[in-house]
Amino acid sequence: MMMARTYLVDSDVFITAKNLYYAFDLCPGFWKSVVHHHREARVFSVDRVRSELLAGHKTEDLVRWVRDEVPDGFFVPVDTGAVVGAYTDIMLWVQRHPRFFDQAKAKFATGADGWLVAYARVHDAIVVTNEQSAPGSRREIKLPDVCDQFEVEHGNTFAMLRALNVRFDWTGGG
Repeated sequence: MMMARTYLVDSDVFITAKNLYYAFDLCPGFWKSVVHHHREARVFSVDRVRSELLAGHKTEDLVRWVRDEVPDGFFVPVDTGAVVGAYTDIMLWVQRHPRFFDQAKAKFATGADGWLVAYARVHDAIVVTNEQSAPGSRREIKLPDVCDQFEVEHGNTFAMLRALNVRFDWTGGG
């Protein structure tokens, strides 16, 4: 039997969901499905994403969800030897790449994206992001482009939800 692939979710997926199409008051099923599929060992993120999400206001719905609803183990630590080694390879590629401006390199170095790619590379996970590829960009280093460089599969929120067979059915009301 083939082992199911896991999904590693970027912070922009949660932020965009909260702000737009899966707001907590509009579509609580999205948030419940993330937790459900985590418990099925299919959906995770990295501890650096948790840090990015908690950097928001303490009263925000997303911060409350991360603190109160997300189960232990959802945000996996990235400080293991193999992941650190993969992260080092990624950062060397970014820092040595002549196309990117220094400001883009510095921003990438302080975010979670490199850790997401490193963890996914080591654990054969699929990175889930709303970012769009921009291989010619000098000002931004886009997560899909780094995934492509290191042969890490990536997709968007909707591809993950479809692969997990998630459905949000209307149950009536106004």
